[in-house]
Amino acid sequence: MAINSTKHINRTKTISSVEDLVNALHQSKKEKFGEIITRLDVLKLDVDELSTWSKDCYTRNCLECNDDFELILICWEEGQVTPIHDHGGEECWVKIIQGEFKETIYESNESGEPTEIKTNIGGPGGISYMVDFMGCHSLENVSNGRALTIHLYAKPIASCNIYNNEDGQFEPKVMEYDTVKCLV
Repeated sequence: MAINSTKHINRTKTISSVEDLVNALHQSKKEKFGEIITRLDVLKLDVDELSTWSKDCYTRNCLECNDDFELILICWEEGQVTPIHDHGGEECWVKIIQGEFKETIYESNESGEPTEIKTNIGGPGGISYMVDFMGCHSLENVSNGRALTIHLYAKPIASCNIYNNEDGQFEPKVMEYDTVKCLV
């Protein structure tokens, strides 16, 4: 499916498809990404053909990745949770499409271990924002079933740091996709 990159998007209009979201992001500077993601109003049905599922771990489905941004659809089975992680220095917005999520935000204590400082619960339409100076976080699907989120990164994240509970320290992790379904 191709997107006409010259198509004009009304900057205050609701964005009702992933294709229109990608188009709007292509036409904007990163300073507008937060405003753009707030205008996104898609339903599970709108992303069904882009979704993949695994009982073992949430899936990361790349929708677009270029020098300016990375857009990922994450599909969560009930109870799936991310490790505590940072964002490789990039800004991240998470838009909840379906389900309910618990976001736990941490800061590092004197020993470098993450200490919980805040917990948020959000449902469909909710948006989370994170950048490394705010700390690190984890996300958990607390729904009674499957859930979907769209993650927008101001620049692609090739790697991040995740907290290893067994070793009690952060370690680098190379980011990978389960699927790549670029819409351009």
